[in-house]
Amino acid sequence: MAKVHLEDIRRRFNNVTAIEDITFKIPDGEFWVLVGPSGCGKSTILRTIAGLESATSGNLYIGDRLVNNIPARQRDIAMVFQNYALYPHMTVAQNIAFGLQMRKFDPKLIQERVVTVARSLSLEHLLDRKPKQLSGGQQQRVALGRAIAREPQVFLLDEPLSNLDAQLRDETRAELKQLHQQLGITTIYVTHDQVEAMTLADKIVVLDRGKIQQIGDPQSIYALPANLMVATFLGNPPMNILPAIYKNDVFDVSGQSLVIPPIVREKVQLRPGQSFDLGIRPEHITIITDSDLNNHQSEPLFVEVKVVEPLGRETLIRASLPGSLAVLNIQTTADIRPRPGDRLSLQLDLNQLFVFDTATGDRISPA
Repeated sequence: MAKVHLEDIRRRFNNVTAIEDITFKIPDGEFWVLVGPSGCGKSTILRTIAGLESATSGNLYIGDRLVNNIPARQRDIAMVFQNYALYPHMTVAQNIAFGLQMRKFDPKLIQERVVTVARSLSLEHLLDRKPKQLSGGQQQRVALGRAIAREPQVFLLDEPLSNLDAQLRDETRAELKQLHQQLGITTIYVTHDQVEAMTLADKIVVLDRGKIQQIGDPQSIYALPANLMVATFLGNPPMNILPAIYKNDVFDVSGQSLVIPPIVREKVQLRPGQSFDLGIRPEHITIITDSDLNNHQSEPLFVEVKVVEPLGRETLIRASLPGSLAVLNIQTTADIRPRPGDRLSLQLDLNQLFVFDTATGDRISPA
């Protein structure tokens, strides 16, 4: 096991910069997830750590060793690919043992490792089968087993669950987390799925356009996103963003007035005509009835229902503000089932309101 340290890593392909100014340090034994939209640079970072790509500039350390010029085979890492990369002519046992055989381990030790790893992944009854005789989830476990058997210093996983169906992905994700708890090997996991990032990670690195947007534990990033990109990327359904203008001592949202929370007045310099993007999570919006309108201190927002999605224990409503392209996602209880075209009154929890700079996208409140 080892810590991993990236120091000002940059990677260029001809005139295109894929990643730049990538700096972070992963402590020994932690599980970190690189997450972001397609093309953000997360796989390039993983391949650079593995030695499959060479950094244009910067330093990369595994443990206390500078590995910039050390080939992949000597970095003592194990990588699990999205497409499994199993040898089709080999059995499960042979696939798991392959890395150890290439390193000329003692045959008796190889056999012991294969049995131990297969038992931990519930593969012991499949050792004589070949990959084409396995399900997608079983093939993924074999790929993991091959990596685990080597007992490397670092695991690198490149979207290993993306080819699995939803139920199997959930099950395998839980198995991955349990395996990491048992093995304690430093793990770097790449995904575009924010649910995987939130549930697996000790720390998340959010990337966009080749740059780090925010690093932190899942709950901290969810509660205090650094900018608009992070706010809308993490969370399912995503944070609602409402374009607003400050005028007449309120936020004007598509012609409707929204009371400005005291904390925003204290922390944000407000100028008449100034534009902001306001953020509010779906779970912080309440649907109120006409009889309750007088019991609320602030003015409600009125929206028109576009789509209703019953989800069993809850209902997800997508609605629009009159005269605006902004769509609001609203999470509510299962017994509330409006129809498309219905008009709803909404109460926003102003204590949970985010204010973002329209020009830069940076969060300016909460400070």
